[in-house]
Amino acid sequence: MTHLEAEIKNLKTELLDMFHLVRTQLEKSRESLVRLDKDLAREVMVNEKRVNAFELKVDRDCENTIALFNPVAIDLRFVLACLKINSNLERIGDIADGICQFVLNIKMEPEKDLLEATRMMEMFDTSIEILEEVRLAFENEDTRLARSVFKKDELLDEINMNANQAVAEFIKNHPDRINQSLYLLSSIRKLERVGDQCKNISEEIIFYIEAKVLKHKSREQKQA
Repeated sequence: MTHLEAEIKNLKTELLDMFHLVRTQLEKSRESLVRLDKDLAREVMVNEKRVNAFELKVDRDCENTIALFNPVAIDLRFVLACLKINSNLERIGDIADGICQFVLNIKMEPEKDLLEATRMMEMFDTSIEILEEVRLAFENEDTRLARSVFKKDELLDEINMNANQAVAEFIKNHPDRINQSLYLLSSIRKLERVGDQCKNISEEIIFYIEAKVLKHKSREQKQA
């Protein structure tokens, strides 16, 4: 194994660790919200510093690989993709942190009727599922799996679009739960952006493996 191959392998391992850390943050933010577990929310917020530190380390390692080994072709595309994927993962970590900040401001557990009406848990589960799929696509260099994310993100968009009406109906019947309802709506908006970040990761996976740039392409063109 050459020095460059060793560096590429190390970068991949680091990014897979970042995937795992961010997924754990997202899962804990879900539990903290549903159970109104403020201690767990604080844990997520403290661990956000780990996510940020990890992002900086991966960035430095990518930059050093380019500077020291001058990669070309697929190796260069891989390192460039890692830089962008790393940034996307850090933003997902920010989303988990933001949801936990809401948890600290909510005084009562979210109403089950509101969770069902907004499809909040379905949105959380789908976000985590999509994140896991892009991780597998990255690990296995599977562009077919990466492309499947574009379709699944439509579900997050649908839930997000319907959330306003569901929250408005709930507030009309429960005017004493306005703050809780608005925090939940803000969390839904954040989870919708998890899908956007995962789509960006999928585009980078396809870029480094197939040398295809999918930015600004339509959904149909991305899936082709």
